[in-house]
Amino acid sequence: MLDTVRAEDRPRPAEAMRTVRTLLGDGRAPAPRPEDVVLREPAPGDLGWIVQRNAALYAAEYGFDVDYEGLVARIVADYAEDHDPHLERTWIAELDGRPVGCVMCVRDDAPGAARLRLLLVEPDARGLGIGDRLVGTLVDFAREAGHREVVLWTNDILGAARRIYQRHGFVLVAEKPHRSFGQELTGQDRRLDLHATPE
Repeated sequence: MLDTVRAEDRPRPAEAMRTVRTLLGDGRAPAPRPEDVVLREPAPGDLGWIVQRNAALYAAEYGFDVDYEGLVARIVADYAEDHDPHLERTWIAELDGRPVGCVMCVRDDAPGAARLRLLLVEPDARGLGIGDRLVGTLVDFAREAGHREVVLWTNDILGAARRIYQRHGFVLVAEKPHRSFGQELTGQDRRLDLHATPE
């Protein structure tokens, strides 16, 4: 139902729906279900939300400093200023009228390659398969857009994301220790060949 309402108007009906469910039930809002999550294109303000939430969550959960916020801001600004909608896309996961996750598909420097960027799921929305849906949607889009592969760079401490990538067939192609964002990390390059035959 919410996917038929303009993004800027969604918070009001979503809040009304929560109130009705609470009044008709035992006073507690029902637990969210995977089917309650809508994947949509970003609305005005969502790209800023991606920067803010990435910076805040990675600081809280991994101790990342402001350098990470700068990196995210550059990625988002580059996308906002110049992206090809036939080859690049951003998805926002929305639950009850509020964003709870995101992922970006952008062109990579290598010809024919797409790059997965900024996968994020809010802590209170984890366990609903949102990360898996976001990555699956990105992979399907990249394949339909004609990309031959999807690449990504991540860090080994991001265990939940790594498991999602592995489920979708991303393989580790390189690993290197580095100091970034105020932390000692091990960076990982992963790759998904979109033309490979599944085993």
